[in-house]
Amino acid sequence: MLGIDRRALKIVWTVFLFALIAGLVYEVRRTLMIFVLALFFSHLLGPIVAFFERTVHARVPRVVILVCVYIALVVVIVLALISVGSRIGAEATNLIARLPDLVRNVDLDKFPLPSYLEFARPTLKDLVISRVGDLEKEVLPILSSAGVQIFNGIGNILSTILIPILSFFFLKDGPAIRKTIIESFSHANQIVANEIFMDLHLLLAQYIRALVLLALSTFAFYTGFLTIASVSYAILLAGIAAILEFIPVVGPLTASAVILLVAAFTGYPHLLWIVIFLVIYRIFQDYVLSPYLMSSGVEVDPLLVLFGVLAGEQIAGVPGMFFSVPVIAALRVLYVRLRRQRRVAE
Repeated sequence: MLGIDRRALKIVWTVFLFALIAGLVYEVRRTLMIFVLALFFSHLLGPIVAFFERTVHARVPRVVILVCVYIALVVVIVLALISVGSRIGAEATNLIARLPDLVRNVDLDKFPLPSYLEFARPTLKDLVISRVGDLEKEVLPILSSAGVQIFNGIGNILSTILIPILSFFFLKDGPAIRKTIIESFSHANQIVANEIFMDLHLLLAQYIRALVLLALSTFAFYTGFLTIASVSYAILLAGIAAILEFIPVVGPLTASAVILLVAAFTGYPHLLWIVIFLVIYRIFQDYVLSPYLMSSGVEVDPLLVLFGVLAGEQIAGVPGMFFSVPVIAALRVLYVRLRRQRRVAE
């Protein structure tokens, strides 16, 4: 009819639906980010809530246990963030205020450069000084209130409040939501859907808990070493390293560069000791701590991780870098499960 091929029409319609869904996802990306962060937060608190549910008397309603434990945990987390955030904010404000003078006073002529770049040393020195001056004008107002900004960094204070509220509902109604979604599939596909949900649940839970533990470990080790080594702004540098730990590959490298630059500009004389510590800790974390925490939950090739991080940065900036690894791992889970089901069906 009218020379239109039905198969081609179906393909065009399918492509149109995928494009429409992708467009809708892009338009509501901020809302989706809030829900995903809430889902991450619920997986982080899930084991603690489950522990108290097992230990408290069976006659106590589950909702009561969940509310009490959840409020206590959120209060503890908020107080800890306020305490650490205020110290980080104070050190950051002090550093930004002093940084132009530190750069001007440091002898940049002694910084090693390849022979073919020696002609550019004066230009590079002027560029560094001018950029640091711009940082003072642009970053100082933000850092002066870092204790507050740490809570509304994802956009506004309303979003920050919504995350723990949504996490509570995920913890409370998560099993019922999963059951409803699984029952929406045909009877033949319900088993596969349930297996996929279980795999994704394990993946997400293992990944976010491992990231948080790695960040806490980084903060503790960096704070201890930098304090013992008498490096200026130890809490600030450790906090930066802990936050950047949530960005695979690129984050730790950036944190190491920031620590070395700040130590150099503040006149720390033993930069080699910092380099040795950073290398040893990176080896310990990448080959001992991280594999132990991740276990087999996140099996993604390192080259694919790097590609995902760079692609995620181009698509959605820093949030894209953060979400790249769980998205790639989730797609891998779907592919493996569906492929296995197809082989069984054959």
